[in-house]
Amino acid sequence: MNFPQTRMRRLRRTEAMRSLVRETHLRPEALIYPLFICPGEGVRKPINSMPGVFNLSVDEALKEAEQCAALGIGGLLLFGLPESKDEQGSGAWAEDGIVQKAVRAIKQNRKLDSLVTMVDVCLCEYTSHGHCGIVARDGDHYSIENDSSVTLLAKTAASLAKAGADVIAPSDMMDGRIGAIREALDQVGHQDTPILSYASKFASAFYGPFREAVDSAPQFGDRRSYQMDGANLREAMREIDQDIAEGADMVIMKPAMPYLDVIREARNRYDVPMGAYQVSGEYSMLHAAFERGWLEPERTMMESLLGIRRAGADFIVTYFAQKAARALA
Repeated sequence: MNFPQTRMRRLRRTEAMRSLVRETHLRPEALIYPLFICPGEGVRKPINSMPGVFNLSVDEALKEAEQCAALGIGGLLLFGLPESKDEQGSGAWAEDGIVQKAVRAIKQNRKLDSLVTMVDVCLCEYTSHGHCGIVARDGDHYSIENDSSVTLLAKTAASLAKAGADVIAPSDMMDGRIGAIREALDQVGHQDTPILSYASKFASAFYGPFREAVDSAPQFGDRRSYQMDGANLREAMREIDQDIAEGADMVIMKPAMPYLDVIREARNRYDVPMGAYQVSGEYSMLHAAFERGWLEPERTMMESLLGIRRAGADFIVTYFAQKAARALA
């Protein structure tokens, strides 16, 4: 029917009406809050490029986690800053590693039972060179070894599962790592621990502030030989196909905002639970505009998250999680 019989504004007249017919909803339980865990006690070190985000000692991280639980947030995603680094990133799988300690502390706190504890599995935070795998050098040339790196990633995943992690989330983008991690988890009796694969993680400029947060910038070269080319959508679908075939229970897209088309295409193709990571650069970019008065903070924050949900993400990893949960209360 045509105007004036059809008037689309009829269903927009009041907030109650708009709420009634709203197609996409945000829920606190669909938000995941990242935490950067560092050594020490009573440490709450601001990350300069990420306003309101901190490197936290385990005791301080527990306080943040309790706030998340009280707000109804769905879960946490843990990253570690080890006391020392080496060529292989051995701190990633150490029994007394920083994330292993944090996981055990979280699981001992009954106030946090409502939170799903996810752990990032990668070597970049733990290696002295900042790459996500083992470096092979030939004179002035270098490459990132795939298969030897996968062996260490699987070892890390098993260590974190033993510590009590609810979800293993590998973000390295090495070929074959999902199958190897699934096998490693099964061998140590954690066949029920799910894998959330960063199945299409792009080599992005939007990761800049994160690298300050975990001191993981590559000391030479870049990560384009293993993270995806931002121009490739079809390749992203092949990556997801492979990871699901190898045993991934869920997948996540990273970054979110520049790759909403990837989220939508994946949602149309796959029935597995799917998340998106609103990465550090997205968060910091918005905060820079907030600080200058160029954008309305709460409205812009919620709109950015709603767009990711509308594209097809079931859950969102975001540094806005606590603020968004408060706004939704």
